[in-house]
Amino acid sequence: MADAADTASGPVLEIAGARATIRLNRPKHLNRLQAEDLGELVRLFDRIEADPAIRVLVLTGTGRAFSAGYDLNSVAERAVSANEQQSAGSAFEVVVNRLEDLSVPTICRLNGGVYGGSTDLALACDFRIGVDTAEMFMPAARLGLHYYKSGIQRYVTRLGVDNAKMLFLTAQKITAPEMLRIGYLTAMVSLDLLDEEVDRLATILAGNAPKAMAGMKRAINEFARGELDEAAADARHRDSMRGDEIKEGIKAFTEKRAPRF
Repeated sequence: MADAADTASGPVLEIAGARATIRLNRPKHLNRLQAEDLGELVRLFDRIEADPAIRVLVLTGTGRAFSAGYDLNSVAERAVSANEQQSAGSAFEVVVNRLEDLSVPTICRLNGGVYGGSTDLALACDFRIGVDTAEMFMPAARLGLHYYKSGIQRYVTRLGVDNAKMLFLTAQKITAPEMLRIGYLTAMVSLDLLDEEVDRLATILAGNAPKAMAGMKRAINEFARGELDEAAADARHRDSMRGDEIKEGIKAFTEKRAPRF
């Protein structure tokens, strides 16, 4: 994957076969997200979800960092504004929650450091594959910011109470081996192996049954939040037993070949 870009821009979408890649593209500012980037990310998520040919999303950054988070100037402007408006935090929260609930499986390709709100953006992905030189930093306590509820919930449900407290309350930077130990990283690799590992996982995910994966991903996320829609999960299970995916899956298994979903 090319990490060079001629000019800085909003998020860039690339589609190759069954894989979509969204690349944050402000490398001189460590891919810090601007207000206009948030709406663009939601539009890209909608476009990806509407295309049945896309089976997996990879989210990454240009240059030496994944992302430095949301632009603090925008946060400061809204904090002192006399006009009531959607807070910077709530606007960012919408984007991260939309990513977490995306029906296709998602991989965050952590090409470098991840900071601030972008630690939550990466955490909203189903998998995070990072380079061994990566680091992460959640500075909310140092900035005097009470983080939004769903972000705290994501940290707690995915990393555990003790790790969430360590990251939020100490506001200390941690390195890639520690990110792996606490479960923030799914896998840690050297830079020269990053694309190979991302490709390997993306190929596996793209080859599995999309409806079954989407339904199980939804159930797993709902279980984690304590919000399981039992009737909907049961209906998806029953429907899968009569659907085309299971017919092809069993046929492929019997014929000792890869399924074609």
